[in-house]
Amino acid sequence: MKYLRDLFIHSRMDACQRTLTTSVDVANTYDLVIVGGGIVGCATAREMLERHPQMKIAVVEKENKLAMHQTGHNSGVVHAGIYYTPGSMKAKLCVEGLKLSYDYFAKHNITYKKIGKLIVAQNPDQVGRIADLYERGIKNAVSDLQIVEKNDISKFEPKCKGERALWSPWTGIVDWGSVCRHFAAEFEKMGGRIILNYEVTDIKESKQSNGKEELGPVSVTSRTNSIKTKYVLTCAGLHSDRLAVMTGCNISPRIIPFRGEYLLLDKHKTHLCTTNIYPVPDSRFPFLGVHFTPRMNGDIWLGPNAVLAFAREGYKYIMPIIGI
Repeated sequence: MKYLRDLFIHSRMDACQRTLTTSVDVANTYDLVIVGGGIVGCATAREMLERHPQMKIAVVEKENKLAMHQTGHNSGVVHAGIYYTPGSMKAKLCVEGLKLSYDYFAKHNITYKKIGKLIVAQNPDQVGRIADLYERGIKNAVSDLQIVEKNDISKFEPKCKGERALWSPWTGIVDWGSVCRHFAAEFEKMGGRIILNYEVTDIKESKQSNGKEELGPVSVTSRTNSIKTKYVLTCAGLHSDRLAVMTGCNISPRIIPFRGEYLLLDKHKTHLCTTNIYPVPDSRFPFLGVHFTPRMNGDIWLGPNAVLAFAREGYKYIMPIIGI
């Protein structure tokens, strides 16, 4: 079932103004319900209400707080757009998103650090890949990239050694959970509603009660409640495939969760790392590799690895749980 039909196109907005069935509780009906209170859901909600202030929009989130999962569990990097295939949507959005992000941080006084990133070739076999990444970044319109030769790496990070490196000065760090909460606060200030502790268990589209062929409102149901909406947009992270099945979409592709684990650098050694330090990515794997990442609170993380996870939200180790 297709719930969101050209919602970003002004010429189709009239479709959002049709009358709902009279049996629906008006206080619990919306033009659009967004499922997922992470950064994608909250950013989308804010953008939609900013573009279409006449709409009644709600975000439903299964946890008791926003940004509890992927938004709050990541390296906190503001990426410049080096890695993605030139011409791809990811490349375009990453480069544009970097500028929009920094503009937003500055406008709303969100603390961030533009500390840059070094991608370091650790052996002679990787040296050629630095040039490849540079060319890819240039094609993606990444600003101010610089190839750094072996003897100059220490000028950017004194304790870092390698055969060659790529310097990206526009890469930064931020607390994306905090950014998400700013999006949510703006959304609510504009009249949007955020409903916490609302785990969606079913999504169904019903026929109009007047017997017409036109489809009626969509029911977005939790274990204890149900709300009605004209359109549904799912931004549910690692649960997106499950919600897709609820809406009648194909069961494939399925999400396979991977767990990323980090080491925390001793607080007496944090002065040794002042920028993001990444390896040359291995093209055989869909990961950027284990890297050093300064955090907004002054910590330095080393990671993540990537291992198959037993759960989509498995943040604890098994051994302490079972008493080993």
